[in-house]
Amino acid sequence: MIAQHTIEFRTRGRGSYAITGQLQDLVGQAGVKTGLCHIFLQHTSASLMLCENADPDVRVDLETFMSRLAPDADPALVHTAEGPDDMPAHIRTVLTHSDLSLPVGKGRCLLGTWQGVYIWEHRQSGHQRRLIVTISGE
Repeated sequence: MIAQHTIEFRTRGRGSYAITGQLQDLVGQAGVKTGLCHIFLQHTSASLMLCENADPDVRVDLETFMSRLAPDADPALVHTAEGPDDMPAHIRTVLTHSDLSLPVGKGRCLLGTWQGVYIWEHRQSGHQRRLIVTISGE
């Protein structure tokens, strides 16, 4: 069995946004007991992450670390078509993930106790983001 869904998600700007619940709902509705859930984010300035879900400070620290690697308004960067956070957002996406594959068992994503799935928005302003979720198995 294969099911595929498109999810639209509006971010409020740079930061992480939990989507674990939505993914678990889709897997449950698909009726797949054992298989895979593949998530693909159709954007070049946001990414997906599998991360600690208990302490939000982990995501704050990740953002702090990433801001050091790819700071906004870096004078060495040429691509600024959409502002000073444009190219840093692309760099952040290349360094992270645009897709994730998660195992499915007993009709749900088999995440660890402290794992959650997040959209990681790399732009300062909010954007409409689209995810393709493909669930396959039996």
